[in-house]
Amino acid sequence: MSALGITGLDPALEASLLSDMVRVEELLRSHIKGDYPLLVETSRHLVEAGGKRLRPLLVLLAAQFGDPSKFAAIQAAVVVELTHLATLYHDDVMDEAPLRRGVVSANNRWGNTVAILTGDYLFAKSSALLADLGPEAVRLQASTFERLVIGQISETQGFTTGLTPLEHYLKVVADKTGSLIAASARYGAMVTGADPQVMETLTKFGEAIGVTFQLADDVIDIASTTNESGKTPGTDLREGVPTLVTLFVLESQDPRDAELREILSAPITDEAVVASTLIALREHDAMLKSRALLESYAEDSRKLLATLPAGAAKEALISLCETVINRTA
Repeated sequence: MSALGITGLDPALEASLLSDMVRVEELLRSHIKGDYPLLVETSRHLVEAGGKRLRPLLVLLAAQFGDPSKFAAIQAAVVVELTHLATLYHDDVMDEAPLRRGVVSANNRWGNTVAILTGDYLFAKSSALLADLGPEAVRLQASTFERLVIGQISETQGFTTGLTPLEHYLKVVADKTGSLIAASARYGAMVTGADPQVMETLTKFGEAIGVTFQLADDVIDIASTTNESGKTPGTDLREGVPTLVTLFVLESQDPRDAELREILSAPITDEAVVASTLIALREHDAMLKSRALLESYAEDSRKLLATLPAGAAKEALISLCETVINRTA
């Protein structure tokens, strides 16, 4: 696997992407500098903690279908990462999360008020870069941000009229995760002058692979015995957060699942119960159903790429679908 986490990358494309990711990191760090030391410190907290940088990478991959040499692609990559980081600060406050990316969360270290304001600061920094990219980019950010907020409200509300809990969850995932990854692909095409039809295809792909990525994390949270998803296995169980696997169990009408459904209906505070529940879920049909749905989304993502121009960038996106699935193996 390449340093970018995608298997089988064309060597020339990989070298170009690695070089551009260095430029992304440099701009990301330089752009959050300011005159107020505390804000600089809190903003750098999650930047320095690392992360997959999936969204910037997707911007750069989509840019290959236009003129990838344009600096606007680097700026757009930083825009989406700043936006993503800002949402993480806010999410951690709402979830009362103690850790993020393996380090103490900002809300736990500096308090909720500072964490919220740091997220707001990053949104402001993202907007400053957007101003250089033009009104179309600003409109895309506005519509994406709207979906991010709607997704969070829908998750908080816990239901959507007319939808099953699983359908509601998939809609939340599309808004909370899929929307920004879709925007990442669209930005890359938009700012580099890619063909409009190619841009539309990449946008649809971005949303599909974004949902696939989140569903993969759901499976990993149960199936993994390591911290490969960036969090301790069973975190969602401890927080009482419904995910793909647990929702399949909660929808079950099998009397044998009654005790497991009862356990999953609330946060699990006993670590022994967390451990036994993980074992039960790993052996449950819900895991098979979750993997099947995940593979279906990945296949839909691959199909969307069929009309894209042939080349190393298209092959990289196809490999990205495989990479997402392989994370759960």
